[in-house]
Amino acid sequence: MTDFALDKWEIYPSETVWQPPAIFLPDQLDRIRTTEFADLPATLKACRGNYDIKLQPTMGYRLRDVDLVDGVLYHRNAEMHLRPRKWRGPLMPTRRETLSGAIYESWNGNRWFGMWLMDDCLTYQLAADTGAPVATRQPQPGNMSQFESMLGMTPRRLDDAHFEELFLFDDLAPNRHKASRGVAMRQQLIGDLSPEPSPGVFLLRGAAGARRVLRNEMEIASRLERDRGFRVIDPLAATVDEIVAACAGARVVAGVEGSQLTNGVAVMPPGSTLLIIQPPDRMAVPLKIFTDRQSLRFAFVVASGSGGDYEADFDEIARTLDLLD
Repeated sequence: MTDFALDKWEIYPSETVWQPPAIFLPDQLDRIRTTEFADLPATLKACRGNYDIKLQPTMGYRLRDVDLVDGVLYHRNAEMHLRPRKWRGPLMPTRRETLSGAIYESWNGNRWFGMWLMDDCLTYQLAADTGAPVATRQPQPGNMSQFESMLGMTPRRLDDAHFEELFLFDDLAPNRHKASRGVAMRQQLIGDLSPEPSPGVFLLRGAAGARRVLRNEMEIASRLERDRGFRVIDPLAATVDEIVAACAGARVVAGVEGSQLTNGVAVMPPGSTLLIIQPPDRMAVPLKIFTDRQSLRFAFVVASGSGGDYEADFDEIARTLDLLD
């Protein structure tokens, strides 16, 4: 769709950045069976790190006469899906409001909370510069609404509209411009809080989201609390204020791979470490992209099991934590 833009401009240029290696025990990569979001060679390469990558520029685009219908943007013969359609039948003509706006949300951000928080919320800052951020997703109860309030996010929410003028952004590159917006977001979330340094926080996953049940999750959480001084938090039960207060000074944020960890990633101090317990049949590196971008370290332990049920070795977690010293 951006091929039809009347204007386009470079918000931040292309740059080359170094990819740091993840922190893991010697045999962990051998356990990975399948991956998510990238193929196995690319995933293993990202874990090993120690290479340069050229990032695409951050771009802005201005289009005219774009229709928004049931979460899909239409312009000429192009379309952009922002979320799954609510209606499966033929599109029915409706009377649509005419306006100008800037879209900051994405398909991935509307699917996964972590990508909404660590990607879409940063692109919101670009949309806000136009004065008219627009979203199709309605506010969700719980952490999402709390984050929006703390970040001052007040988009116009629409299902159907005609845009006389529409701004879009290519903001995928984890460059220094996006990192600076991540720093600003962290400061907004922390506010006047003076974070107290702590050994770590374990963010429970439980049975929420896509099935990744760690059978011994509570045992690991309890041992980290007893042996390592970690605080254990259930993100579904705690308020965002409580999560921010705990994670903003944490040396380590740990837990089962998943979007719940981004509650901590968003406010972790520079130089701290995200330690994930990774299922062997869906190794994913988006969290490493986030931590690399924000000058955080990324460590992982690969669990055993399959089909959504796993178990992790506490001794391996302890030995991985020892690598951080």
